[in-house]
Amino acid sequence: MAGVKETPRQRMIGMMYLVLTALLALQVSNQILQKFILINDGMERTSRNYILDNQAAVSSIEYTVEQQGNNEKDVPKVAAAKQIRDASKEIYDYLEVLKRDLIEQSNAKNEEGNFVNAALKNTEVAGNMFVNSGKGEELKETLNNYPARVEEILSSVGITDLKFERIALDASEIPLFANNSEVNGKSFVALNFVKSPVGAVIALLSQYQNEVLNIESEALTNIANTIGSFYFKADITEAQISAVSNIVAAGTKFEATMFIASSSSSARPSMSLDGRQIEVDEKGFGRIEFTATPASEYDDRGLARRVLQGEIITNIGGEDQVLPVEYEYFVAQPVVKVSSEVVQQLYADCANELLIEVPALGNTYAPEFNVSNGQAIKGNSPGQVTIIPGATGKVTIGVSSGGNKIDDVTFDIKPVPAPSLVPTMSNGTPVDIAQAQAIGSLTGLQLQAVPEPTFGRTMAKDANFEVTGGELRLLRNEVPRQTVRISSGNNLAMRQLLESARPGDDIVIEVNQVTRTNFRGNKIPSELRQIIRIAIK
Repeated sequence: MAGVKETPRQRMIGMMYLVLTALLALQVSNQILQKFILINDGMERTSRNYILDNQAAVSSIEYTVEQQGNNEKDVPKVAAAKQIRDASKEIYDYLEVLKRDLIEQSNAKNEEGNFVNAALKNTEVAGNMFVNSGKGEELKETLNNYPARVEEILSSVGITDLKFERIALDASEIPLFANNSEVNGKSFVALNFVKSPVGAVIALLSQYQNEVLNIESEALTNIANTIGSFYFKADITEAQISAVSNIVAAGTKFEATMFIASSSSSARPSMSLDGRQIEVDEKGFGRIEFTATPASEYDDRGLARRVLQGEIITNIGGEDQVLPVEYEYFVAQPVVKVSSEVVQQLYADCANELLIEVPALGNTYAPEFNVSNGQAIKGNSPGQVTIIPGATGKVTIGVSSGGNKIDDVTFDIKPVPAPSLVPTMSNGTPVDIAQAQAIGSLTGLQLQAVPEPTFGRTMAKDANFEVTGGELRLLRNEVPRQTVRISSGNNLAMRQLLESARPGDDIVIEVNQVTRTNFRGNKIPSELRQIIRIAIK
């Protein structure tokens, strides 16, 4: 009925009302009508239990107010509870009289007080009593005035958020019949009393008694819940520890305060911190969580002082009290730590793998990197990042976590060192160019571009070089006899060159270009000029 969670008993009452109304509208068979008497008996038992509970609720409200010193804020609530009880009794008795009159006019009971089946089937008496005499409209008005009267009484003691629906409804106002064209045009009186068997109407009147008592029960419960609301009863306690720091280095002291924190189950405090509302749990404790933003200045210890200022508003002594709170804390300056094989300089156009950490953030570290004059590729773990700098200058990496800027780290961009050119035999053995070589041994000659050792070790994915430009010449008495172009140092056209070679000739290798394959598989050519001379014996 109201905007509160219904009890199982209340849900049962609502369901029975729908059943009764539906059966009336459908004009059920006479055999089923006898079952209405069983339903009526259940309704009347429920009503008697309701009355006992509601009487006890009024007594409890009066006793509680008295025990709490008859506070002026609660004394009127006792009177309101009694007014609601009286109003409910008045409607209940009114319905009881209607039931008695209906039974008498229909001779529904014999001298022994038992129901007469034939009389229960009568469909004329209810119509004459409620339709022709006008008692049906009177009943509708009486039933619907009751919820409004209860709301008025509740409002007089400050309870304004509890609303009740009307009890007596036309067919169009009942969801079950709203779309039924055969029924939805009927009024409350026609729906419930025209051609309705006496047995069904008796049960229906008992149902209305239950509706009234249900509304009374909800109203009294709400009054009881507001009794003594101005007292702050510390009935919830928790043992807590407040530590100076929850991170302690080995060999240092752990310092904390242990205390009992208490709250009240009847209190509904409102909490704010620095102008922001704080979520309060069901126990009345506020939970604070926020991300500390970096400070503009830090002291020589790397700390910046901050002060939290908040308020707790709760009802104490019948009035809302504002309890101010202030708490000092310090923001530690986060230090960016970079780990890499080479951390002073980053190689241009290469995949420089870095581990960028901020130890002070611990498990909350969720880094984002903003790179100028370069690109960033995040790794699988927090802090792992691959930086691809531009060609020259400096690369700056902006480090953020959780949307907060932490710091910038800047590196010089170092050019990729040129590889060394090493002529080798087909088996990979380096050629000793200080000694003359036999013509046959040079058939499988190759020219390898070997990366500078440090670059090759630290940047293995980017250290793949190949000679891709130059010439091979056969000299005899310093006069070129044949020339072959170089397209790949791994595949030199030596057979063609050596066909006319003689002992005493020289092989001259003139290189002008090498190509590096980077970590992405891209080919990056660069100029490299070098001449290598091999004597033939």
